[in-house]
Amino acid sequence: MRPGERSGVNTVPTDDVLAIHRLKFRYLRMLDTKLWDDLADTMVPEATATYSEYLQFESREAFLTFLRNTLGPHVITEHRCDHPEIDVNGDRASGIWYLSDTALIPENNMLLRGSAFYSDEYVRCDDGRWRIAHTGYERTYEVVLSLSDLPSLRLTANRWGLTQQATGVEEVERTPRDYPAAGAQAANGEVDTDREYPGPEDRAAG
Repeated sequence: MRPGERSGVNTVPTDDVLAIHRLKFRYLRMLDTKLWDDLADTMVPEATATYSEYLQFESREAFLTFLRNTLGPHVITEHRCDHPEIDVNGDRASGIWYLSDTALIPENNMLLRGSAFYSDEYVRCDDGRWRIAHTGYERTYEVVLSLSDLPSLRLTANRWGLTQQATGVEEVERTPRDYPAAGAQAANGEVDTDREYPGPEDRAAG
């Protein structure tokens, strides 16, 4: 049974629901890969966004400017949405999504985790495609950790070319080298916890 179908009765336009699912997933992918022009195409120019009484945007351009400034290449994000509840009414629709998100900021030694419920509004545009007219979420929880509390944590892959090492944020090393096994002992018999971890090109993939 496909979304929008129940006991053989089409309660909402199935193709529209699937198109809105695809729109939301594309929005999240463009956000996490920082493809701002493509992200803009998921919204109408007059789109609004609300994240709290202190964080509201009255246009797509204002919203995108904020995202570019706060979620640039120094911030790694992961946004995952599921449990969609989509209602379609002609050329307008609304949706609720369950969000789980992570933000990693190596230069600030910070990791953020949280969950929220998105409340979206959508509109079918003249080209027949659905776009976001309003988005925003209300947090169910949010936690912030210092990476210093996780001494064994290493960021070993990053699309934007920085990794978190024991000495701070460094460029990804591209020259293969020999790495000691995890937990290997140094000459003085102590476990070397400050060694660099191999980059993705030096790890075997299954």
